[in-house]
Amino acid sequence: MTDRISLDRNRARATDEGMFLHRAAADEIQDRLDMVNKPFTTPAIVTGFAPFWRALHHDATILGDTDTLDLAPQAHDLILHVMGLHWANDPVGQLIQCRRALKPDGLFISVSLGGETLNELRRCLGEAEIAVTGGLSPRIAPMPELRELGALLQRGGFALPVADTTILTAEYRDIWHLMRDLRAMGETNALSARVRYPSRRAVFTEAQKLYAQHFAAGNGRLNASFELQVLTGWAPDASQPQPLRPGSASQRLADALSTAERPLRD
Repeated sequence: MTDRISLDRNRARATDEGMFLHRAAADEIQDRLDMVNKPFTTPAIVTGFAPFWRALHHDATILGDTDTLDLAPQAHDLILHVMGLHWANDPVGQLIQCRRALKPDGLFISVSLGGETLNELRRCLGEAEIAVTGGLSPRIAPMPELRELGALLQRGGFALPVADTTILTAEYRDIWHLMRDLRAMGETNALSARVRYPSRRAVFTEAQKLYAQHFAAGNGRLNASFELQVLTGWAPDASQPQPLRPGSASQRLADALSTAERPLRD
């Protein structure tokens, strides 16, 4: 799905101004770490934006989000996977590698872009390209829904999995302003199946018209959505809360709810 050479080239063009989503991701991560009453001494960060995250976490091991992660088994008590899972060719493999690199009762946190990201741009570009060229090419990477990511955590072998999301809205002068910002983020098209020749300007002109019709803010600017999906899981350990064996409850749920129990029909 992802052309790694193109992705690395896009990321190399990123600027400090384009790091506002990473700053939001850092805040999301810190909020969750503040709720954990546990020190972490061997953190690792998996990211395609090493300079930004190294400046925030001087004591962490920083490594790239390549298909095969440079992680030793049970070497870390905290692993952060930041702003890269949406580009992974094998997201389950990324999670499994991180889980294996965690010490027992180690914490994993991932922040990545979700399915609501740039839904406005995706819709307008798609309609514009069909209207102008009669066809449709892949321009925005398919991103998973939150319920899918929760299942991925379980498949990755994590205990106590939690998946949640937040949507940020930014405003832009026009569609070209938005695309310049995406370039500054290092998040432009890196799909292997992307069109390799320049698109006709008429496509973007039509997309701008559609965007202004359907997604204009009150001040005439354009709204763009960015969904941050946050995954949290723990490496299994005997000290963690364990689910009770089915049928071992000492009290009926109907009694606790003060209601009558009604058997299901066959």
